[in-house]
Amino acid sequence: MSSNSWRPTASTATLRLRAELLAEIRRFCADRGLLEVETPALSTAGVPDAALEHMTVQAAGLGGEAYYLQTSPEVAMKRLLAADTGDIYQICRVFRDGELGRWHEPEFTLFEWYRVGWDEDQLMGEVESLLVMLLEPRRDLTPTVRMSYREAFREFLRVDPFADGPELRGALSREAIDIPAETGADDLLDLALSQVVVPRLDPHAISFIYDFPPSQAALARIKPQDPPVAARFEAFSGGIELANGFGELTDVTEQRQRFDTALALRHRDGRHGPPSDERFLEALHHGLPPCAGVAVGVDRLVALAAGLTGIAATISFAHDADPS
Repeated sequence: MSSNSWRPTASTATLRLRAELLAEIRRFCADRGLLEVETPALSTAGVPDAALEHMTVQAAGLGGEAYYLQTSPEVAMKRLLAADTGDIYQICRVFRDGELGRWHEPEFTLFEWYRVGWDEDQLMGEVESLLVMLLEPRRDLTPTVRMSYREAFREFLRVDPFADGPELRGALSREAIDIPAETGADDLLDLALSQVVVPRLDPHAISFIYDFPPSQAALARIKPQDPPVAARFEAFSGGIELANGFGELTDVTEQRQRFDTALALRHRDGRHGPPSDERFLEALHHGLPPCAGVAVGVDRLVALAAGLTGIAATISFAHDADPS
């Protein structure tokens, strides 16, 4: 009995489109003087992000200790920035455990770049230029939209995301959104963003949401305004997130505190994770220049450009065997 399980999940036409988009991304970076770099996929430490699960491997030739596969090349790239490389970019495979679905794979491709001396607002402009360049010839785009996190929640949910939780819970209940028991404040915000806000964005526009709550800063700096917000933005189109960018945190003391807090949360919940990357913290202590960085999901970008309904059909051999 013959089987077709050996066949690629992406068509040859889609693989050609993928190659075209990657070539255009590299030309985009070359035209702007960004240096392409490569950093290790394996590390004994990492970013103890409470929202991500790492994959581990054991390498006998490296002493047999556990190594973590990168969820992002961010900390290694920032070590390069601290060594005065200037503007850099990388296109690489990253790995996240527990992620498999229409728009998620346990391994996928990220395009990540950093601009020295820029803030997140300047970088949003460059992300827009990139996305328009890649998508406009391949799909109809309406004018780009920019709105703050607070503006987005007020427009689509009629609530202030920086106010108390009961107001947001009530709004989600009115939307008939099921709220799992013991949902924390940030999980509640993520639920509202993914289930209500993003689906109501114009699917034909490139939409930016910026100034996230400080609790969702990760490695972004906090902007001291009222209320304080994280120097973070996300870009969406076609109902999916395409990019996540930061005005980067450069303060080593604050970064260590955030790592310690994230590790404590993981330990409280009985979740294993990487220890804090001390070499990265040493690089911050040495001096990370003011900069902004962003990661773009290449597989999602290909799917959007090709008019596909998921990322399995953009990857030669996806882990999700059903490209529909």
